[in-house]
Amino acid sequence: MVLTLESVMLRGTQPARAAAFWSALLEREPQEDADGILLPGSPTQIGVRFAPGAAHSPLKNRVHLHLSRAERTQRQTIEAAQQAGGRLLGSGNVPAGSYAVMEDPAGDEFCVIEDNNSYLAGCGPLGEATCEGTRASGLFWSAALGWPLVWDEGEETAIQSLAGGTKLAWSGDRVDPARDPSRQAFVLVCEPDDLATELERLTSLGARVTGTSAAGTTILEDPEGVEFLLRSMIST
Repeated sequence: MVLTLESVMLRGTQPARAAAFWSALLEREPQEDADGILLPGSPTQIGVRFAPGAAHSPLKNRVHLHLSRAERTQRQTIEAAQQAGGRLLGSGNVPAGSYAVMEDPAGDEFCVIEDNNSYLAGCGPLGEATCEGTRASGLFWSAALGWPLVWDEGEETAIQSLAGGTKLAWSGDRVDPARDPSRQAFVLVCEPDDLATELERLTSLGARVTGTSAAGTTILEDPEGVEFLLRSMIST
């Protein structure tokens, strides 16, 4: 598969501040390019990208990042997030064996998963990006990325690279049309010579081209109307 999931892009009014928070939390060095600030991933950890966009709305995010146990325990991850500017939501009390809901300085929610969670065991510090969407989304992204389904129950699905690591999951809920579909988006990359072929393949799977950015990135929607981006591995 020549197409790679480079990152999940989080747009907001203070991308540099959000990038600094996640850089500290994930211990990744930021890289700036024409499409924002990238915290690069690895073969088993997806990247996270930050770019200018709308502020967090009263509606919940369409995409939530889940942090799972790796080098740090849940408590250590919570403390590291708080030191970097994040905060616990709700009462601030995290019962034993439960996940913690937090938000970053941009107001975007994320979860710190309990230490003994078997579903994300071995997935690394960025264990999952869970998204709004039905089974149709899981099937589309499985075909688009060549990642097999590792969870398929009712409308809930999850996929994972053959190399392991971060999972992508869909809740089974239909995409809320009131939510901005472009605030959070997957960024796909491939070699320049493969762009036309991959674009044709994605549209054959049900994606729709909606435009092109000033940086030359192709803007598409998946079959449920959620924006994603296709760009060359070489910055333009």
